[in-house]
Amino acid sequence: QVQLVESGGGLVQAGGSLRLSCAASRSLFSINAMDWYRQAPGKQRELVATITRSGSTNYADSVKGRFTISRDNAKNTVYLQMNSLKPEDTADYYCKADLEYKRSYWGQGTQVTVSS
Repeated sequence: QVQLVESGGGLVQAGGSLRLSCAASRSLFSINAMDWYRQAPGKQRELVATITRSGSTNYADSVKGRFTISRDNAKNTVYLQMNSLKPEDTADYYCKADLEYKRSYWGQGTQVTVSS
């Protein structure tokens, strides 16, 4: 019911910054929440950040103070601004839309590699 396309991943040096984008095929006001997850090789998928329809945000402790989730409702796009990147942030990052009736949809993912 909703298509999500992530972009903005790449290779950066430790301490650098990167901004990920997640473009949705429908209005963000029709989506209960947008999430960013990440999964590193051999590790469990981790919830990184959430922004609700009302605009409230939550972050994993590991990224608080470094990452910021935001949105542009006119563009149906959610962003993840990642600053002070660490090698531990290396992972595939996925956007997820949470809809009513427990429906969720995932993007294809974008790879972030932080070199030391």
